Amino acid sequence: MNFLKKSKKHCTDANESYFQHMSVAQKISFDLFKASVMAFIHSIIPSVFQTNASKKIISLHNYLEEKKRIKNED
Repeated sequence: MNFLKKSKKHCTDANESYFQHMSVAQKISFDLFKASVMAFIHSIIPSVFQTNASKKIISLHNYLEEKKRIKNED
């Protein structure tokens, strides 16, 4: 199966159009980037962003579970 068919199937499985999927994926990517920057700054100055990166990662995990984008291993 070529990448276009796989991409179309993936969007269909996610119940999203191509542009909806792009928007969601970009939002997740940006949120991960923000968490990464906060964690990096925290590594240099431990008193800054003490829990922000962790909270953002937990929030993203909960979103992905809620939207059935990841499967619970239990």
